Amino acid sequence: MAKEETQKKKVPTALKRHKQSLKRRMINKMRKSRVKTAESNLNAAIKAGKNDEVKALLAKCFSELDRAASKGTIHKNKADRKKARLNARVSTMA
Repeated sequence: MAKEETQKKKVPTALKRHKQSLKRRMINKMRKSRVKTAESNLNAAIKAGKNDEVKALLAKCFSELDRAASKGTIHKNKADRKKARLNARVSTMA
């Protein structure tokens, strides 16, 4: 059973779907990474207390979350929840 799973698919449609899934996986991974980077930059600015920088980073973070949600990388509700929590952190800072 394990040997069958490791062998390469031979049907052309299965090969194509496999190739597409690998490509899609890399795109999704890239989008998630961009969201995480934007969040970490925002959190660092909040901890440092840089008010002017926080507003720009919050907009960037919202943009990345919305893009990931619209493309289907993350669920829309997850993006909205993260945006609400980040906005709450920023509003308590100011």
